[in-house]
Amino acid sequence: MQFIIRKRRQTPTVIIVALIDVLIVVLIFLMVSTTFKKQPALKLALAESKEAKAGATSDAEAIIVTIPKSGPLYFKTDPVTFETLQQRLKQAVGSNPHIKAAISADTDAPFGLIVKVLDATKEAKFLPENVSFSVKPADKQP
Repeated sequence: MQFIIRKRRQTPTVIIVALIDVLIVVLIFLMVSTTFKKQPALKLALAESKEAKAGATSDAEAIIVTIPKSGPLYFKTDPVTFETLQQRLKQAVGSNPHIKAAISADTDAPFGLIVKVLDATKEAKFLPENVSFSVKPADKQP
Protein backbone atom coordinates (compact mmCIF):
# COMPACT_ATOMS: atom_id res chain seq x y z
CA MET A 1 0.00 0.00 0.00
CA GLN A 2 1.39 3.34 -1.01
CA PHE A 3 0.07 6.46 0.69
CA ILE A 4 2.54 9.10 -0.55
CA ILE A 5 3.17 9.54 -4.19
CA ARG A 6 6.80 10.45 -4.67
CA LYS A 7 7.69 12.64 -7.53
CA ARG A 8 10.94 11.98 -9.23
CA ARG A 9 13.38 14.77 -8.61
CA GLN A 10 14.87 16.36 -11.58
CA THR A 11 18.66 16.26 -11.54
CA PRO A 12 20.23 19.68 -10.89
CA THR A 13 21.65 21.37 -13.97
CA VAL A 14 24.31 23.99 -14.33
CA ILE A 15 23.54 26.68 -16.84
CA ILE A 16 26.82 26.91 -18.70
CA VAL A 17 25.95 30.03 -20.70
CA ALA A 18 25.43 32.12 -17.54
CA LEU A 19 28.63 30.71 -16.04
CA ILE A 20 30.63 31.66 -19.14
CA ASP A 21 29.17 35.20 -19.08
CA VAL A 22 30.22 35.69 -15.47
CA LEU A 23 33.70 34.32 -16.11
CA ILE A 24 34.18 36.62 -19.11
CA VAL A 25 33.18 39.65 -17.03
CA VAL A 26 35.65 38.66 -14.29
CA LEU A 27 38.38 38.08 -16.88
CA ILE A 28 37.79 41.49 -18.48
CA PHE A 29 37.84 43.16 -15.06
CA LEU A 30 41.16 41.51 -14.18
CA MET A 31 42.71 42.42 -17.52
CA VAL A 32 41.67 46.06 -17.28
CA SER A 33 42.64 46.52 -13.64
CA THR A 34 46.11 44.98 -14.00
CA THR A 35 47.23 46.89 -17.08
CA PHE A 36 47.27 50.33 -15.50
CA LYS A 37 50.76 51.73 -15.41
CA LYS A 38 51.91 54.89 -13.69
CA GLN A 39 52.79 57.33 -16.45
CA PRO A 40 54.74 60.51 -15.84
CA ALA A 41 52.90 63.79 -16.32
CA LEU A 42 55.50 65.04 -18.80
CA LYS A 43 57.94 63.47 -21.21
CA LEU A 44 61.38 64.45 -19.95
CA ALA A 45 64.79 63.66 -21.35
CA LEU A 46 66.60 63.06 -18.06
CA ALA A 47 70.35 63.41 -17.83
CA GLU A 48 72.35 60.19 -17.70
CA SER A 49 74.63 59.23 -14.82
CA LYS A 50 76.93 56.26 -14.33
CA GLU A 51 76.74 56.70 -10.55
CA ALA A 52 72.93 56.82 -10.28
CA LYS A 53 71.48 55.37 -7.07
CA ALA A 54 67.94 54.85 -5.82
CA GLY A 55 66.90 58.01 -4.03
CA ALA A 56 63.88 60.11 -3.23
CA THR A 57 61.93 59.10 -6.31
CA SER A 58 61.59 55.56 -4.96
CA ASP A 59 59.95 56.87 -1.79
CA ALA A 60 56.14 57.03 -2.04
CA GLU A 61 55.95 60.16 0.14
CA ALA A 62 58.65 62.08 -1.72
CA ILE A 63 57.92 65.39 -3.41
CA ILE A 64 58.83 65.51 -7.08
CA VAL A 65 59.46 68.91 -8.65
CA THR A 66 59.49 68.71 -12.44
CA ILE A 67 61.25 71.30 -14.59
CA PRO A 68 60.41 70.95 -18.32
CA LYS A 69 62.41 72.67 -21.02
CA SER A 70 59.53 75.14 -21.47
CA GLY A 71 56.35 75.85 -19.61
CA PRO A 72 55.43 75.91 -15.94
CA LEU A 73 57.06 74.06 -13.07
CA TYR A 74 55.24 71.03 -11.67
CA PHE A 75 54.84 70.28 -7.97
CA LYS A 76 54.04 66.55 -7.96
CA THR A 77 51.57 66.65 -10.88
CA ASP A 78 50.20 70.18 -10.48
CA PRO A 79 51.50 73.06 -12.62
CA VAL A 80 52.63 75.88 -10.34
CA THR A 81 54.41 79.22 -10.43
CA PHE A 82 57.75 79.62 -8.70
CA GLU A 83 56.19 81.53 -5.78
CA THR A 84 53.55 78.81 -5.27
CA LEU A 85 56.30 76.19 -5.41
CA GLN A 86 58.18 77.95 -2.61
CA GLN A 87 55.05 78.05 -0.43
CA ARG A 88 54.23 74.38 -1.02
CA LEU A 89 57.79 73.31 -0.25
CA LYS A 90 57.66 75.22 3.06
CA GLN A 91 54.31 73.63 3.91
CA ALA A 92 55.68 70.16 3.15
CA VAL A 93 58.70 70.63 5.41
CA GLY A 94 56.47 72.12 8.11
CA SER A 95 54.32 68.98 8.17
CA ASN A 96 57.27 66.53 7.90
CA PRO A 97 60.84 67.82 8.43
CA HIS A 98 62.36 64.57 7.08
CA ILE A 99 60.47 64.58 3.78
CA LYS A 100 62.47 63.93 0.62
CA ALA A 101 62.44 65.97 -2.57
CA ALA A 102 63.51 64.98 -6.06
CA ILE A 103 64.15 67.48 -8.81
CA SER A 104 63.41 66.09 -12.27
CA ALA A 105 64.76 68.42 -14.91
CA ASP A 106 64.84 68.03 -18.67
CA THR A 107 68.33 68.10 -20.20
CA ASP A 108 67.33 71.24 -22.12
CA ALA A 109 65.76 72.99 -19.11
CA PRO A 110 67.27 76.39 -18.20
CA PHE A 111 70.09 75.85 -15.72
CA GLY A 112 69.20 79.06 -13.88
CA LEU A 113 65.74 77.71 -13.14
CA ILE A 114 67.21 74.46 -11.80
CA VAL A 115 69.43 76.46 -9.44
CA LYS A 116 66.46 78.57 -8.32
CA VAL A 117 64.47 75.41 -7.47
CA LEU A 118 67.46 74.02 -5.56
CA ASP A 119 67.69 77.31 -3.63
CA ALA A 120 63.94 77.10 -2.91
CA THR A 121 64.45 73.69 -1.29
CA LYS A 122 67.23 75.17 0.87
CA GLU A 123 65.03 78.11 1.87
CA ALA A 124 62.25 75.69 2.79
CA LYS A 125 64.72 74.00 5.20
CA PHE A 126 64.96 70.64 3.43
CA LEU A 127 67.78 68.53 4.83
CA PRO A 128 70.62 68.43 2.25
CA GLU A 129 70.63 64.61 2.18
CA ASN A 130 66.90 64.62 1.37
CA VAL A 131 67.22 66.58 -1.87
CA SER A 132 68.22 64.68 -4.99
CA PHE A 133 68.08 64.89 -8.77
CA SER A 134 66.26 62.36 -10.91
CA VAL A 135 68.58 60.93 -13.55
CA LYS A 136 68.56 58.06 -15.97
CA PRO A 137 71.15 55.36 -15.24
CA ALA A 138 73.73 55.17 -18.04
CA ASP A 139 75.05 51.92 -19.39
CA LYS A 140 78.12 50.99 -17.38
CA GLN A 141 80.91 49.91 -19.68
CA PRO A 142 84.37 48.92 -18.46
